[in-house]
Amino acid sequence: MSEHVETNATEPQNPKIGLKIAAERLSIVRYVFLVQIEDGIASAAQRASLEYADAVLIGWPEIDSPEVVDLTDDQLKTVREHMELMESYIAKFSQMEHDGDIDGMTDTLIRITERVAEVRRLYQPEFPLPTFAEIRRVVQDEWDEDMGKIDPRESDPTADEIEHETETADGQAAQASEGGQA
Repeated sequence: MSEHVETNATEPQNPKIGLKIAAERLSIVRYVFLVQIEDGIASAAQRASLEYADAVLIGWPEIDSPEVVDLTDDQLKTVREHMELMESYIAKFSQMEHDGDIDGMTDTLIRITERVAEVRRLYQPEFPLPTFAEIRRVVQDEWDEDMGKIDPRESDPTADEIEHETETADGQAAQASEGGQA
């Protein structure tokens, strides 16, 4: 998953390209994560990490948008540092994917998203980005509510209960049948 961006020496690189690359990299990692967890019921942590990535990506601006500011040389250096960290996390994420470590992927997606959020904050300082803690609280509340709605005694009877209900129904049917023959 890790790729190096090469620049052509004859063309100056757009200083806003980091914004585009960060979004594309997070989108790919987010999709890979989604594919890994789609077969089961996602835990609250998995849902929160996915929601956090979604929140950071929502309404992502084009690099020529008037909302995107020009950065100073120091800010561009900070962007490069965040991008390098992001790429190191993506390499770890790829290894975890290979190893089937979903919990590790969950945590690493959060780290990747944090780096991308920092890049976006630099380029688009007026855009309100939530923190992972804020997302996690909302998702945990939703998760707890969803889990509270599940009542296994009503919606998923045990085998013994089904057998008892079947025997009772069979007995009632046999009595009705005998009563009709007399």
